[in-house]
Amino acid sequence: MTISYRSAISIAELVAYFPAIAIAVFLSVRHGFSRNAGWMFLIVFALARIIGACMQLATIKSPDNASLYEGSAILNNIGLSPLTLAALGILSRLLDSINKSKHAFVQQWWLRIIELIVLVGLILGIVGGVDAASDYVTTGHYQPGTLNKVGTALMIVAYVLLVVATIITAFHVSHAEHGERRLFTAIIIALPLILVRLIYSIFTTFTHNKSFNLLSGSPTVLLCVALIEEFLVVVCFEATGLTLKRVVREEHVQGARIIPSSDSNAYSAPQQPQRQQKQGAGSKILKVLSYTIIGRIIVSIIGNKEKDVEMQNQQYHGQK
Repeated sequence: MTISYRSAISIAELVAYFPAIAIAVFLSVRHGFSRNAGWMFLIVFALARIIGACMQLATIKSPDNASLYEGSAILNNIGLSPLTLAALGILSRLLDSINKSKHAFVQQWWLRIIELIVLVGLILGIVGGVDAASDYVTTGHYQPGTLNKVGTALMIVAYVLLVVATIITAFHVSHAEHGERRLFTAIIIALPLILVRLIYSIFTTFTHNKSFNLLSGSPTVLLCVALIEEFLVVVCFEATGLTLKRVVREEHVQGARIIPSSDSNAYSAPQQPQRQQKQGAGSKILKVLSYTIIGRIIVSIIGNKEKDVEMQNQQYHGQK
């Protein structure tokens, strides 16, 4: 049995992405799935490439199975979204490091908006890919539709916003912790590669160039303009992640105040464990809320109220 050029590329993808997904899982476990979501999206991307390659290789045995071609095309089409989300996650960690010593101009909720744009583009790309694949079954020609075009347009917007956020962050990189500054270097290296991959998506979506067709296009174009760039981005992000230290989330626990009065000590001592327990439960709730835009607003309001209460307590004890 002769292996085609396209099948050889799929085999190379499997060889490359099985180790890549193992490293991505290790990074997610080490640095956290929720705190540094960039590593989690590398897992999603590697899975998409492995499954897509397997479906393409399955067409060797079942060349008449249209579903295999459909799935392979859809997975190839949505590969840009996880890489963009991974870049946003890495930029988010860099901003966390900067904010420890200086208030960065780029806010975390800005990145959440970009993530939302990418997710909407991803959903439209999947739905549009299913529709285009259905047409391929009847017509034998794969042509992206309106939903694919809207999804790609959103990816263009998201990329431009990511570049703008990166440029603004560049003015504050010197305030990041020394070991975290390499995150900015990784993003700078990845952005041109992501741009080339975005250009490939633009050609596959908005043009009728046969070389860029997802199913019948040139394997060389797919390899040189999309797959190599994707893998280089993964290597760049994972190599950087392996050199980073594990970030321990800071827990802000309010310490007990020592009051000279013996009656006050006797009264406050039995209530201290209960108070700490309530604070622990509240901190967990605030931690969950902080991952949403609305939750961040609520957390900021509660934080301001807590500061006001603390200032009042200090004034009260000062008067005593």
